[in-house]
Amino acid sequence: MFRLAHFSDVHLGPLPKVRWRDLASKRSAGYWNWRRNRAKSHLPETLARLVDDAQKRNPDHIAVTGDLINIGLNDEIAGAAEWLEALGDPNDVSVVCGNHDAYVPGVLQKALGAWQPYVQGDDAKLVTGPDDYPLLRRRGEISFILCNSAEPSPVFMATGRFRKRQARGLSDLLETEGKAGQCRVVLIHHPPIRRSTPLHKRLMGQSLFRECIKTHGAELVLHGHTHLDTIFEIPGAGGKVPVVGVPSGAQTLRPDREKRRRGKPAARYNLFNISKGPDGWRIAMQEYGYRFRHDAIELVAKHQLK
Repeated sequence: MFRLAHFSDVHLGPLPKVRWRDLASKRSAGYWNWRRNRAKSHLPETLARLVDDAQKRNPDHIAVTGDLINIGLNDEIAGAAEWLEALGDPNDVSVVCGNHDAYVPGVLQKALGAWQPYVQGDDAKLVTGPDDYPLLRRRGEISFILCNSAEPSPVFMATGRFRKRQARGLSDLLETEGKAGQCRVVLIHHPPIRRSTPLHKRLMGQSLFRECIKTHGAELVLHGHTHLDTIFEIPGAGGKVPVVGVPSGAQTLRPDREKRRRGKPAARYNLFNISKGPDGWRIAMQEYGYRFRHDAIELVAKHQLK
């Protein structure tokens, strides 16, 4: 059995010192959003406790589906690299970027450079931007296919994009890995689901992504972005494919408030148990996170996905 932990949208904080010239862009809106909201709700100790719980369960691999940082400062990118080093060996951790990791032009390239061991495919080719995706990381009988939806977007927008070139590459990898009998786990930041986000946060080109899955199949799709605990299904060759989102890994449960703040669940990670049976791949999922106490991790729910 292969055990996979899934984190997303950790929004590492606190923000490093910000110079006024850093805010002469979209960063100004993100900075004030952090001051008003995330500085109080996304706490490092919340994430640290969650990661510690996951590591104690000895997953074989950890997937992180984007938004490691907030407004794309150089010190944020460096801090995220240190966090990844503490999270696990690059061979055991796969990362795709989110819209906050591409907050303004040039940030995505810097993030990919700093996090290179965690974003590279098995071919060890340098990953410099969206045109280098999708990427393949084989871990035993599990094939992680890393897709990119991150790109800079205008102020007050958090859209992503999945282009035709990437769709062709995804189709090829899904077909090849499927024929090899691999369990194909696709990672992407934005959810490839209609009406799963407001228009200003949607994935453009999502129909291309779904068509790849419909034609060639997959066993599991993991995403972030919404900060919600969701399970969808989309058509795939051979049957429906589960598409799973996970809440932010840092959303703090305030002891003086209900478990949900502005409709967002408190921090969680998902743990998948993947095994191969006589009738195909079986995938069970457990949700771990904060429910009634801000200092305790609990089993929230169990799901049999396949």
